[in-house]
Amino acid sequence: MVSAKSASRSIGVLIFDGFQLLDAAGPIGVFEMPARGLSPSPYRLTIYSLCGGPVRASCGVSMMSDALPPRLKLDTLIVSGGDGTREAYTDELLLSAIRDLSTRTRRTCSVCSGAFLLAAAGLLEGRSATTHWRRSAKFERAFPGTRLLADRIYVRDGKFWTSAGITAGIDLALALVEDDLGEDVARRAARELVVHQRRAGGQSQFSVMQDMRLASGRFDELIGWVRTNLALPLDVDTLAARAAMSPRNFARVFRNETGATPARFVEKLRLEAARQSVETTRLSLQQIAAETGFGDPERMRVAFIRAYGQPPMVLRRQNRAKSPV
Repeated sequence: MVSAKSASRSIGVLIFDGFQLLDAAGPIGVFEMPARGLSPSPYRLTIYSLCGGPVRASCGVSMMSDALPPRLKLDTLIVSGGDGTREAYTDELLLSAIRDLSTRTRRTCSVCSGAFLLAAAGLLEGRSATTHWRRSAKFERAFPGTRLLADRIYVRDGKFWTSAGITAGIDLALALVEDDLGEDVARRAARELVVHQRRAGGQSQFSVMQDMRLASGRFDELIGWVRTNLALPLDVDTLAARAAMSPRNFARVFRNETGATPARFVEKLRLEAARQSVETTRLSLQQIAAETGFGDPERMRVAFIRAYGQPPMVLRRQNRAKSPV
């Protein structure tokens, strides 16, 4: 950990035509927060582009930038993502600048599809990385030498940090602040940003509730109850009774409402809760299986392999090996 009284760290955010505005603004906002409680400010922020001047984001808004000077040295480089990466990752001048600049940075990072630029510059070969879930398949085809962890919020591999889509850049920046200044400063920064909870890097980009198509709020109360009572037997009869419906009618209406059978919905919630415990706690697999309703570790292991292609212990080891802090 670096003392808050240490010299300011230089943070460079690299943008290009068609960058995603929040990919740059999110991390910039995070690094601004510690300056409000520490003196001198622990960070010096600069926005760069190849030529400098206003750079147009994908939304049509322009952001001012400084031209990349020769032999620039940075503590941390953050490469934005956005629709513009589709052209930028074939721009050899830009890739060469990223490759060269990375040799003089302590940390090289990307937000969202900015990982394409790091990979195209040859910086992620043989390393683990992540990117926006929608671009994952293309990334794997384009860069087979990089081990893509497609469902992670962010991934650290040595000096290289990559993050998932857009707001995950805020999670990444908070992790960088924690790496520099400690958990308390990062927590205060999150509070200032009114971020509900700083997500761990190993946490999935996805959630069951995002994946479900809810036609209305009819079963909101029931779903909330299920999520806090996963250890109970949650068969159709139990859920139907809780919803004050007959089992047959409940099963039909629930599937129409959520797009999943009650049993499948419950299993997804159990898998999500179990995976989070596997990757972020030291609880035994037996305890996790009991608390999430799988009953025994073997049943949980089979469900993990079916859902994630790997057993719980493999995911736990991978997460610890790539843990950013």
